[in-house]
Amino acid sequence: MAEFFDALSDKHVAFVERQPVFFVATAAADARVNLSPKGMDSFRVLSPNRVAYLDVQGSGNETNAHLIADGRITIMFCAFDNPALILRLYGHGRPVLPQDSDWGEHAAHFDLLPGTRQIFVIEIDQVQTSCGWGVPHMSFERERDTLSKYHRQYGEEVRQAKYAVRLKSIDGLPVRNPTMGPPPNQQQEQQQQ
Repeated sequence: MAEFFDALSDKHVAFVERQPVFFVATAAADARVNLSPKGMDSFRVLSPNRVAYLDVQGSGNETNAHLIADGRITIMFCAFDNPALILRLYGHGRPVLPQDSDWGEHAAHFDLLPGTRQIFVIEIDQVQTSCGWGVPHMSFERERDTLSKYHRQYGEEVRQAKYAVRLKSIDGLPVRNPTMGPPPNQQQEQQQQ
């Protein structure tokens, strides 16, 4: 039976902190739904109604594009051990990039990984739990280190070159990359000063 909550409880936070993987879903009008698995100890609970996760450059930047266009995001955690449980966070998020004025505030919550691109900050509208009895038992072996090795090997110059040409999502929506300056609202504020 599903239960809904206005915020994360201490019990929810403890559950989230034990999970080695989570799933992120976003969408925008006339675009496909994006669903991505995440790991690498990249999720943090900032308050009962605010969470964030660290994003490392990979094959695409769909979450960035969708949050700029629409803002809606769902994050799902599920237990692969006992007790069975699924926990979803429904909310609205935004990308925070290294050039943004609040980068330092959010980056302080993480050990930045090689290839760090942005941090997604999510304001929680609702928390849902459900049984999770249909999720199989599996055990966590270890994190993969391939992505970190890749970013350490090829370095900042290669990353910046990829950012310079990856300006749209797979559906043609604009994305913000670390090379693109502050978000539009900060640009306007800077121009007015």
